[in-house]
Amino acid sequence: MSSIPFERYDDEFRTLTEQVEDSLQKESSPQNVKYSSSLLSQCDDLLKQMAVEARGVPDATTKKELLKKVKECKSQLQSLKDKHSKIISKIDRESLGLSDSSGGGSGHDNRKERLLQTENSLNKQNETLENARRVMADTENVALEITTELGRNRETLESAHGRVREVSGLTNRARRILQSMTRRQVQQKLAMYAVSGFIVIVFLFILWNLR
Repeated sequence: MSSIPFERYDDEFRTLTEQVEDSLQKESSPQNVKYSSSLLSQCDDLLKQMAVEARGVPDATTKKELLKKVKECKSQLQSLKDKHSKIISKIDRESLGLSDSSGGGSGHDNRKERLLQTENSLNKQNETLENARRVMADTENVALEITTELGRNRETLESAHGRVREVSGLTNRARRILQSMTRRQVQQKLAMYAVSGFIVIVFLFILWNLR
């Protein structure tokens, strides 16, 4: 399998991460956050494709290098997700009338702070569930690839066994032919000895009658 598809996915991944970086650096707004979320989702899909391509490479050295690159891309994506989560948290705080510079003031602010913490906790749980779903999907993909590879190996073994049986059959046939040739050779020699003996006896008989 060629590494060209992997390189194409890698280039597209880098382009998307650059767009995410650019979006995160702009002024925080719900529109930018939504756009960044869409880009991050596309990055996740690309990483899955990259992982599939990397595992499908037959050369062990190349496969190791590609899987290492996938791991680096995952780390980069996680960093972008962390930045994205912080921006979402900041927008949520601002929507509740809170800011990083606000003091430890009134009970109303404390209730808002607790509400925000609860919302952040729910968001993290949703993120954890989403990550678990992605891990399960990746695991299913790996299991499918392993099953496919085992199927190919089984076909190869069955084909090899078939060739062994075919060669064994040819060997047995050759042995029978050789045995038949050997028997014929022995029979021919015996016939030749018999004829030679008969000729000698006839010759001796003729000599005896000539005396």
